[in-house]
Amino acid sequence: MLNDPQHYVTGVLNRDRLTLARTITLIESTHPNHQQLAQTIVDRLLPYTGRGIRIGITGVPGAGKSTYIERFGTMLTGLGHRVAVLAIDPSSSRSGGSILGDKTRMERLAVDPNAFIRPSPSGGTLGGVGRKTRETMLVCEAAGYDVVIIETVGVGQSETTVASMVDFFLVLMIAGAGDELQGMKKGVLEVADAIVINKADGDNLLRAEIAQKEYQTALHMRMANSPNWCPPVLTCSAVEGKGIDKIWETILDHRDKLTVSGEMAEKRKTQALDWMAFLIDEGLRHWFYTSPHVREALPTLRRNVEENKTSPTAAADSLLAFLYTRNGR
Repeated sequence: MLNDPQHYVTGVLNRDRLTLARTITLIESTHPNHQQLAQTIVDRLLPYTGRGIRIGITGVPGAGKSTYIERFGTMLTGLGHRVAVLAIDPSSSRSGGSILGDKTRMERLAVDPNAFIRPSPSGGTLGGVGRKTRETMLVCEAAGYDVVIIETVGVGQSETTVASMVDFFLVLMIAGAGDELQGMKKGVLEVADAIVINKADGDNLLRAEIAQKEYQTALHMRMANSPNWCPPVLTCSAVEGKGIDKIWETILDHRDKLTVSGEMAEKRKTQALDWMAFLIDEGLRHWFYTSPHVREALPTLRRNVEENKTSPTAAADSLLAFLYTRNGR
């Protein structure tokens, strides 16, 4: 039964949490048999996906992402939504272990029957984004979760990758941390659909309002990503729950405007094609470096390049020539 893809498909569609968790485990597995089984399951579930709102959330260290997501998620379940949180954890480059502490950081949301939290180790892939995050997101949608939140490690390389698979990308910031504008990477600023200044409460309220104006000025200077949307800068207090409802209204407004214009449908088509291209590139890289010819020749070529006996170009050309030989060219 556990090797029957229909068993998993039926369980996911019936919203069985255990089957959902097992399906995601298959998706994350590197075992060839598991990968093949997972792909069959995902393919069969595709007709039941695409109805949810996909939200990416990132933020600078100390911005209070976990507190914000818990407050945001519990508000949504209170409104009748089913929420899935895919929290990408940093993996150790030495041990491969990861800090899977999201369920302890989001205690209320973790026990909410209408919420599902899945901490996933990044494995060092794409600066923190799990390779299988997109497939996991689709399976959660098939399981009836109409809001899927992807939390990233932090501001860095992974943000543009997450932005390429969600409908709405939210950047969480705080005021009073010093050089906020300089500290926010240009790439993150360019893909943000909204910037939210968290911890806008108490003595920090005035600083949050000043930071809000600074970010608004910065956003006005960038080239718009969409002809139908101008990213706003909002403030909130996740601890006090203030401003959270306004953020949800903004996300719904964004979805409505892009849906009516047809931009949302085109965006998802482009995302799917981009993901296919990425998987092709990744598959070719894996095939190339695991081929016997390359594995045999690479150590010597690397040593020759290090000792300046062979140029990097010549070494690369000799390895790439293997591709043409294999394909009869």
